[in-house]
Amino acid sequence: MEIVWHGHSCFRLRKRGAAVVTDPCSKDVGYRIPRLRADIVTISHDHPDYNNCTLVQGRSKVINGPGEYEVRGVFITGIATYLKKRGPDRPKSTIYLFDFAGITVCHLGVLDHIPSQSQVQALSDIDVLLIPVGAVTTINANQAAELIGLLGPRIVVPMHYKTREIKGRLQPVGKFLKEMGLAAISPIEKLEVTRSSLPSETQVVVLSYKH
Repeated sequence: MEIVWHGHSCFRLRKRGAAVVTDPCSKDVGYRIPRLRADIVTISHDHPDYNNCTLVQGRSKVINGPGEYEVRGVFITGIATYLKKRGPDRPKSTIYLFDFAGITVCHLGVLDHIPSQSQVQALSDIDVLLIPVGAVTTINANQAAELIGLLGPRIVVPMHYKTREIKGRLQPVGKFLKEMGLAAISPIEKLEVTRSSLPSETQVVVLSYKH
């Protein structure tokens, strides 16, 4: 399967003709995201930074909450969370698990706290983890490293962090890499994953923003 990052928490996941776009963001965030074509769009949080479905062409199935879904051979599980930092009303957020014919991708959305033990158990056996690391409105670098230790994914892709394009106050990816005991990593344009290519130990991959 192929994973491309379009900035913030927006990715395009594709395998065998089925394409998923996660959290398409408003241009106000700062990223210039091209028109994308997908069969499925997932929204982790109902806010313009994550729900700009106008970017996606075609007759996409939009998923914006917890539940179990199957679209074009992709099995999707949405797990309900809340945003602890947003005050007493605690707006809802959703973690998504995607099963692409045996490769499991987890998109944590705008998660801003370590999940409960039961939620961590529901997130076992992850091949690729897409995790926010920029703090402020999500978990920070230290929490991200802690959660990776709990989940034990094969590949980790950081998202939702400060870049030259973004207008927000997020922290840069370098802080997360330091927490993981890593030096600077050269970004790659896309991540291609097969069952046979999965590493035996957790590997961090930084993707470059594609526009």
